[in-house]
Amino acid sequence: MKKNTKNKLFKNYISFLIPIFSIEVLFRVLFNMPLVDWAMARLFLSCNIFALVVSLIVLPLKEKQGRIISILLLLITTIYAILQAGFKNYLGVYISFKTSGQLGAVTEYVRDYFDSFNPYFYTMLIPFILYFFYKFFFEKKIFKTYYFEEGSIFEKKGLKKHTSIAFILLFFLCFVYYKTLNISFMQNALQLESTKSLFKNPNNPNISVNQFGIAVFGLLDVKTTLLPVEDQEIRYFEKKNTEEVTDNTRHKNDTKWIELNNNTTDANYITLNNYFMSREITPKNEYTGYFKDKNLIVIMMESVNEVFINPEYYPTFYKLYNEGWSFTNAYSPRNSCSTGNNEMSGMTSLFSIYRTCTANDYKDNVYPESIFNLYNQKGYKTNSFHNYTEHYYYRATIHQNMGSGTYYGVEDLNIPYSNAYKEWPSDISLMEEAMKRIDTEHPFMNWITTVTSHQPYYTSSEYGDKYLNLFENTNYPITLKRYMSKLKELDLALAHLLELLEEKKVLEDTVIVLYGDHYPYGLSDSDLNYALPYNVSERNNVDKTPFVIYNAGETPKVFNEYTTYLNILPTIANLFDLDYDPRLYIGEDILAPNYKTSYKNRVILADGSWENEVGRYDATNGIMTYFGEQDYTEEEVISYNREINDMIKMSNLAITTNYFKYLSDGLSSSNENNETQNDTN
Repeated sequence: MKKNTKNKLFKNYISFLIPIFSIEVLFRVLFNMPLVDWAMARLFLSCNIFALVVSLIVLPLKEKQGRIISILLLLITTIYAILQAGFKNYLGVYISFKTSGQLGAVTEYVRDYFDSFNPYFYTMLIPFILYFFYKFFFEKKIFKTYYFEEGSIFEKKGLKKHTSIAFILLFFLCFVYYKTLNISFMQNALQLESTKSLFKNPNNPNISVNQFGIAVFGLLDVKTTLLPVEDQEIRYFEKKNTEEVTDNTRHKNDTKWIELNNNTTDANYITLNNYFMSREITPKNEYTGYFKDKNLIVIMMESVNEVFINPEYYPTFYKLYNEGWSFTNAYSPRNSCSTGNNEMSGMTSLFSIYRTCTANDYKDNVYPESIFNLYNQKGYKTNSFHNYTEHYYYRATIHQNMGSGTYYGVEDLNIPYSNAYKEWPSDISLMEEAMKRIDTEHPFMNWITTVTSHQPYYTSSEYGDKYLNLFENTNYPITLKRYMSKLKELDLALAHLLELLEEKKVLEDTVIVLYGDHYPYGLSDSDLNYALPYNVSERNNVDKTPFVIYNAGETPKVFNEYTTYLNILPTIANLFDLDYDPRLYIGEDILAPNYKTSYKNRVILADGSWENEVGRYDATNGIMTYFGEQDYTEEEVISYNREINDMIKMSNLAITTNYFKYLSDGLSSSNENNETQNDTN
C-alpha cells in the first residue's frame, strides 16, 4: 500500500486553508463587513493557523481517517457560520453558548427561524461541497508524486521532519497573530473596545466577529463560557466637583457611600462605587412632579413596532399616540433574549448583558432602585401581570426580586392558554383579569406585559386569522396580515383597559406608559416595508418602536429626541417626583433637554452602536457616518465611545456582582450603626 508523505502536510494545509478562508470571506460579504482592512489580515492569519492545526492532526493518520476528520471539522465550521448568519438576520444578534439554556424553550421558533433565512446564506456551503469532492475524488490525482511505502523508514523520517516544520511555522503564526491584537497600526481608533480585550473576552459579538471572524469568535465564545474571565479594561472614575447649587438641584449626601467605599475591599465594588458616584446628578426641571401622586400603568407590548400607529386598523392605540406624549425616535434595540432582557432594562434602566439571558441568569439579583421599589417607597400598591407561563422567563422570581408586590402569571389570572407555540392567550383577557386585581382605592403602580402579538406569523392561529378580513383589500403578504391581525387583538385590549379605568373612575388619575419590547421577529424587512413609510433596512429603522406617555385630558405633545427603553424609568421617576438618585440609572430623563446636564439625545444599541441627529456610529465596523454637514472630530467620537463603553461595562458588572444589593445593604448598615450610636449617646 502506498502513502504520500512528502506532500501530505502541504496538501492538507492548502486544501483546508482555501475553503475555511472562503467561508469567512462569504460571511463578511453577506453582512457588509470590509474586505480590505487590518481585521481581514488578522482573519487570514487565523485561517492559516486553523489549516496548519488540522494538517498536524491528520498528518500521522491514515488517508481515510484524516480525510473524514478534516471534512467533519470543516462541516462543523460551515454549519456554525450558516446558523450564526441566520441568527444575525433573524434576531439581529449573534447567539452565544452562554444563552444555550434558552434552547429548550425556543425550539418552537425553528420554523420561523428558517423561514426568515436569506437564501444567500447557503452560499457558505459551496466551499465545503468543493472540499468534499476534492478530498474524495481529486486529491490523489492532483498529488500523485513522492509516495513511500507505509511504515518504511522513509515515511517515518518524513513524518518527523514535516511535524517539526509545522510546529515551527505554527509557533511563528501564533506569535504574529498575537502581535496583531495590540500593534498600533492595526487598531481602529474609533473602535469601542480594544481588540486585545475582546480576544480575552468577546463580550461584544458584533465587534468580535468583525475583528476575528466567525470561527475564532466561536472558539472564544466556548472558552469564555467554560472559563469565564473578568473584564480587563475597567478605568478609574473620579468623583466630579459639586456643581453650582440652584433651586433645581437634587441634593445627595454621599458621606455614607464614601464611608462604605473606604471600608470595601472588593475591587469590583470599589470600581462600581467610584463610577456611580462620579456620574452627574441631573437637576429637576419643568416636568418634575408633573404627574405627582397619579397612578401608573406601564405596558410592554409584545413584538410591537410602528405598524401599530394606524388610525384605520388600530384606532385605540392611534388615539393614545396622538393624544398623549409621543416619541417619534424611540427604539427597542434587540439583544439576546430580547423580551426578558428588555423588560428588565425597562424596570432597572441598566444594559442587559449582550451574550446572556440576563433576566434569567441573574434572576436572584435584587434591585432596590427598580421602578417597583421607587413606588413601594412612595406608598403605592405595586403588581405585575403577564398572560403566559414561566416557559421562557422566570418572572415569578424576577418580578418579586424587582419589588413587585405580587406577580400574576397566566395561571394566577385564570386565563385559558394553550401549550401550542402558535397559540397565545388574548390580551383582552389579560386587561380584564388584571383590572380585577388592581386596588383602585389606593395609589397603584402596575406593570403589564402582553403576548398576543407574538410570532409565529407563517402559520394559521386563532388571533393570526381572526381579523384577516380587515386586510383583504391590501397587497400585504400573509405573514404581515397575520401579524397585523394579532395587533388588532392588542388594540381592542387597550380599548377595554380604558373602559375599565373609566368605569372605576380612575382614568384621569392614571398615567399609561406604552413601549414595544422589540421588532416582530419572524417578519422580513420586505414584509414590514409594505406597511411602513420608511425602509426598515436603512440605518437602525428595524428597531424603531412606539413609545407613548398618556394621561386623559393632557395636551398632546410630540418629542423628537432619540430614546430607548433605558430612559423610561428615570423619566417616569422625575415626572412623578419620586425619591431617586439619577446616578444609579444608566438611562436619562428624556424631558430635560434645556439644562446644563441635558439629555444627550441618542439611541444606544446593544453592541454600543449609536445614532443621533448628527450621524450614526457603527460599532461592528468602527465607522462613523454623518447625515448632514455637521460632524464630530475624531477625539469627540472616541470620547463618546469611551463613555458608552463604560455605561455598558458598568451595567454588566453591576448585574454580575449583584451590586445594588451590596450598596443597599451597606448603606442600611451604616444607617443602623448611626442610629445605635445616637441611642447610646
